[in-house]
Amino acid sequence: MKTARMETIDTTAGLLPAASGQGKRSKLSVLGQAALAALLAIGASQPAFAQRVVKMVVPYGPGSTLDIVARSFNAELGEAMNATVIVENRAGAGGTLGTAMVAKATDNNTLLLTAATFNIASHLYKNTGYDPVKDFTGISYIGNSGFVLAIPGNLGVNTLQDYIRLLKSKPGELNYSSAGSGGATHLAMASLLSKVGATMQHIPMKATGEAINEVLAGRVQGTMSATVALTGMVNEPRIKLLAYTGAKRSSMLPDLPTVAEAGLPGFAYDTWYALLAPASMPKAEVEKVHAAMEKVLANPKVQERLKNQGMELGTMSIDELGAMLKADYDVAGKLVEASGAKVE
Repeated sequence: MKTARMETIDTTAGLLPAASGQGKRSKLSVLGQAALAALLAIGASQPAFAQRVVKMVVPYGPGSTLDIVARSFNAELGEAMNATVIVENRAGAGGTLGTAMVAKATDNNTLLLTAATFNIASHLYKNTGYDPVKDFTGISYIGNSGFVLAIPGNLGVNTLQDYIRLLKSKPGELNYSSAGSGGATHLAMASLLSKVGATMQHIPMKATGEAINEVLAGRVQGTMSATVALTGMVNEPRIKLLAYTGAKRSSMLPDLPTVAEAGLPGFAYDTWYALLAPASMPKAEVEKVHAAMEKVLANPKVQERLKNQGMELGTMSIDELGAMLKADYDVAGKLVEASGAKVE
């Protein structure tokens, strides 16, 4: 009766010298070879260390201005931090849902990309779940962007002064649209009306495109809009661009005068963009992310992408940003009160 034996395969021929004192090369069973190959494959596929993953939360949906801004530099920020930076959209309740989530984060890997609506929402919603002053730390200021006052092309006025005279001649009779009650476009128009002492009926829409469509259709007599949404309509006969609300002319619409140049000296209204972190993030980590963002914002490719969104880039230290955020909170409260904005 023959004894069964397990077939063997030489796995070391020509690779390893014979072991000392042995005249034959080592042999592995078919089963043993498969196991070894599997172990080697697993080892080769594992990174030397786990890659850090950082979430940059955008409190609005995909395709929003903030979402586009976030995706303009998240890859470069990841490189600067030696990490993977992913954009996570957490929309809802005027941006307060995503903002509240970041406020409660304690992992040191969760950031918030936000704009002036950050402070505005705090005055509109009673229970946001966070304190914008106490629960956040400013990391990096990115820039700011004004708004464009647009009116129907057949309204019969050609200048801001003509427009103001028309509004005053029909107090409360004319309408304006916005991208939403209490949002930046609403408050931009409310601020202008307050400055000139005129009144209009507010028609809130759900998005910038809808607000512009109301002007194109002639159903409202004006709107304030993000610059990037109107750059392609300079020659559109159904709409007329009257003025830009920024402190200086937009690089995207250099021929359009500012509101101050058009007859209201000292008037300026814009929205800022900044990267924030939960107040729980250690100072040393905040400084690291700030340094990484400084590198990112110096990148010409990133600068071009942001400017294409109508942004005027700028820089601030961590302390300067903190002071700006606090001062802006007070200003936002006054604007919301003056506008009579309510959450609908």
